[in-house]
Amino acid sequence: MISTDYSAAHLTVLLVGGGLAGLAAALDLARRGHRVVVVERRPYPFHRVCGEYVSNEVLPYLRRLGADPAGLNPAGICRFGLSSPAGRLLASPLDLGGFGVSRYELDHFLYQQALAQGVEFLFATVADVAFDAAADHHTVTLADGRQLRARLVLGTYGKRSALDRQLGRPFFGQRSPYLGVKYHLQLPGFARDIIELHNFRDGYAGISAIEEDKLCFCYLTTRANLKVAGGTIAALESEVLARNPRLADILHNAKNLYSQPEVINEISFAPKRPVEQHLLMVGDAAGLITPLCGNGMAMALHGAALAVPLADRFLRGQLPRPALEATYARAWQQQFGTRLRVGRAVQHLFGGPVLSELVVGGLRHWPAAVRTLMRQTHGKPFS
Repeated sequence: MISTDYSAAHLTVLLVGGGLAGLAAALDLARRGHRVVVVERRPYPFHRVCGEYVSNEVLPYLRRLGADPAGLNPAGICRFGLSSPAGRLLASPLDLGGFGVSRYELDHFLYQQALAQGVEFLFATVADVAFDAAADHHTVTLADGRQLRARLVLGTYGKRSALDRQLGRPFFGQRSPYLGVKYHLQLPGFARDIIELHNFRDGYAGISAIEEDKLCFCYLTTRANLKVAGGTIAALESEVLARNPRLADILHNAKNLYSQPEVINEISFAPKRPVEQHLLMVGDAAGLITPLCGNGMAMALHGAALAVPLADRFLRGQLPRPALEATYARAWQQQFGTRLRVGRAVQHLFGGPVLSELVVGGLRHWPAAVRTLMRQTHGKPFS
């Protein structure tokens, strides 16, 4: 049962968004004894545009939260493949490895774990967040007019939200050319221990196994590519993606398990700030790594692990708000700043047919460089 009393005296933490960062942070805070409310637009379970590969660096943290994903029967992934637009393939082991599981299952699982710990959920849209410096609390206004007051608010709403406009975040006013498409497939014979990334003109697609006998197929491209292909996803895939013979084989032989793909627009990789108007931003709301580097899910969980101990100290009166914000911003930059910079640099190496061919061709004969790049975009196990 969700309480209807959201006065400042009762509500300590509110999280705007219930993705991986929000769910993990809510579960962690609740286990530390805090009252937590998560505002999420849609009831679980539901699909999200996501590559659905998670580095094993997250496992100690999830296990500490009592949320070991092993019960979801994820695919174990230990190999990596990368193809150029012409289909030339680079292969490498994944040193730490990872697992594949759908957001539909993982988010719902974490939601159930959070409910069991007493986390409260409101399925609504946040219209505004205002900070009262004199009272040292936030007022969160929902789209239906209700207002909630909380001592601390975490922005865990993902890549992009109308709240970014209300907060005046610079990236929101800059048009991004990127769009993402995702659906699940069945493809007999596809190895369940590999994640593959396949380049095509102005984009790349990832494919890897998830639970059961399903595969996640997710790609990033540009609106210009979609327009050139006549404005339809089907034409985009047949006229642009399929020029890579490896993608042509996947698209021709796989069974699509979605009636319609999940699509998102305006994906921005521009730098963001981890603290905005006294909100701690966590996960993609704080910074989005390029999908080519394939570790956004782990970064979302790691961001929660960074924010929660500091939030706990603040809520217990052991850390003043200025120190909370400065310490979190510094810790976030130290942990993720290099990853994001490397990710943006790597993004520029792919997409153009000539440069992509040269990079893949060169890296095929330089395995040490491949593993170095992977280490730069992945972290170490954390708890």
